[in-house]
Amino acid sequence: MTQDGALDELVRKRIRGLRVARGWSLDDLASRCYLSPSTLSRIETGHRRIALDQLAPIARALGTTLDQLVESPDDEDVVIRPRRDTVHGMTTWMLTPEPGPHGVFVAKMRITRPVPGDLRVHPGKDWFTVLSGTVVLRLGERTILVEAGQAAAFSTMTPHAIGAHGGPAEILCVFDHDGQRTHLHPSAETDTTG
Repeated sequence: MTQDGALDELVRKRIRGLRVARGWSLDDLASRCYLSPSTLSRIETGHRRIALDQLAPIARALGTTLDQLVESPDDEDVVIRPRRDTVHGMTTWMLTPEPGPHGVFVAKMRITRPVPGDLRVHPGKDWFTVLSGTVVLRLGERTILVEAGQAAAFSTMTPHAIGAHGGPAEILCVFDHDGQRTHLHPSAETDTTG
């Protein structure tokens, strides 16, 4: 199968998959994109070429964009590998390979160190929720224990630091660009062996 043929087949599968995921029959989708059910059936099964003037209303009716419907499959590595930072007592899994909406990054972190003595300040906001264990959040003069199931959000212009309390803790963090650069910087002794 040619590369164009493979993409054509993928688009057909996406159309059918999105239609079925919504619980729609061919008649349901046809009424939403102003095509006949038989035309849609032939498009999905490959018995009819897909014309651009048909694809745009199909994408709109399915709640997607034309770009998303025809984007090539991504052959990038999809495995998330931890980055162990032995200097800072953390293992980090970046869950977003690039910034998400509004420039945010999501990471899971396993913290094994106690809260450090030095507090940092940088522009932005940090948010985290504790998945397991207990986290010590030093926020200015305050020391706050954040337990599993709880979350914390704060301005990073307030001097702050986090650490584990009574054993390792795991957190899910959302950082803006400044927070990502400040908190997730690799150290010289970073080990990726997990």
